[in-house]
Amino acid sequence: MKNPRDLLKVGKLDAELLASLVSGLPADPSVIVGSGVGCDVAVIDNGGDGYLLLKSDPITFATDEIGHYAVTVNVNDIATAGGRPRWFLATLLLPETSTTPELVRSIFAQIEDACAAHGILLVGGHTEVTYGLDRPIIAGALIGEVARERLVTNRGAQVGDALLLTKGIAVEGTSIIARERRDDLEAAGFSAAMLGECAGMLHEPGICVLPESQAACEAAPVHAMHDPTEGGIATALWEMATASGIGMRIEGDALPIYPATEALCGHFDLDPLGLIASGSLLIATAAEDAQAVIAACSARAIACTRIGTATRAEQGCILVRDGSESPLPRYDQDEIGKVFG
Repeated sequence: MKNPRDLLKVGKLDAELLASLVSGLPADPSVIVGSGVGCDVAVIDNGGDGYLLLKSDPITFATDEIGHYAVTVNVNDIATAGGRPRWFLATLLLPETSTTPELVRSIFAQIEDACAAHGILLVGGHTEVTYGLDRPIIAGALIGEVARERLVTNRGAQVGDALLLTKGIAVEGTSIIARERRDDLEAAGFSAAMLGECAGMLHEPGICVLPESQAACEAAPVHAMHDPTEGGIATALWEMATASGIGMRIEGDALPIYPATEALCGHFDLDPLGLIASGSLLIATAAEDAQAVIAACSARAIACTRIGTATRAEQGCILVRDGSESPLPRYDQDEIGKVFG
């Protein structure tokens, strides 16, 4: 019998375990960026004028509008490389106890609509009704392209860089909680209007970061970008720091948190810093270029805030709140797991 203490928790693998798994993978000169902690996009040199960008990501928490989520979270990672998303494949696994033709048609329509919104072609995948599931799961794969001179990676942040964050943290987590736990929240006294606004954050301000990625790259040289997802903004900051070999000093009081997010997190006793956060884009750029990037995002009606500074690796990742310093937390198990556990 397995010892419960040996079982892995729901969420991302521990960073050390993941690093040990990918550290010995074979190298190839065509692989410009391969597997690594915090490296979400593979970059392949296929001999053309640009690079191919390869990404895969599943949707495991959300069920409502799951097709939209599946396309958009993959688009976001292509965006962090400065690229253009082109071709999408979806593996759709459906529960045997609740799948109807109407459900399948609805999910496919969501995927098709989201692809059309970004000029992406749905080119393949796999669909089946699967034993043992209690909800639909989509694993998406997306191929994109980027010009060689426009490639951005998560490994390029430099000491002294300004760290910028678009929108506010946990857009995705706020929307998922409102959609998936609406009845419970209304029974607890949350208004239908407030929960409707939270659910609508999927589309406004939205979880897609392609517009701000494009704005930032057009405004100034961008050293690194990262899409905070599972583990929230805190884990995304750790991932960028690890990939780039730097430390960080994060101004906690500058982190933009929506009041509705704080309210939902307070109800479920969640830390907003560890809540799944698609919808925000983390950007590292030279300090002298930060204002140009902020202005470019603002011109597209996208909020962009300076949240900290890249420091030397030996200084570690520090969170400053009310003048007090503490180690920046990391959440390999996303806080949203507490809501569904």
